[in-house]
Amino acid sequence: MAQEIERKFLVTDVAWRQYVKGTLYRQGYLPTQNGTTVRVRVVGDRGYLTIKGPTNGVSRQEFEYDIPLADAETMLADLCQPPLIEKWRYRINVGSHLWEIDEFLGDNAGLVMAEVELESETEVFDLPPWVGAEVSHEARYYNSNLAKAPYRSWSETP
Repeated sequence: MAQEIERKFLVTDVAWRQYVKGTLYRQGYLPTQNGTTVRVRVVGDRGYLTIKGPTNGVSRQEFEYDIPLADAETMLADLCQPPLIEKWRYRINVGSHLWEIDEFLGDNAGLVMAEVELESETEVFDLPPWVGAEVSHEARYYNSNLAKAPYRSWSETP
């Protein structure tokens, strides 16, 4: 069983951008129950299927599998509920941790978040100068919820 421990933050400026090159991600979600999410993702010429359990604090079970690109494309087109999540993902090392910065497109344009995966919920890590408020416990920032209620539809935004 895999455990994901992740902290999410809003990004406050673009100082990080000069150091990284992005990769385009497209992903959608299959209908589920009981707080479980099933994500289909295409990154470049690779397809992935990810199953995540309900979130408990900043932790949850996560299982990810490579799937054929054609299968992933078909699932995105035919099985996932629109809208799809499209974003540029950038990776940058800060201290001993890899940070992933997501710059959202489409109905979520204007939202830029950074996340860091940890070994434990109490692990100490360096905060880069370009991160602002932590949103780890705000469900509306979960990608699966951004697919249901996109950032542009929010009546109040940060």
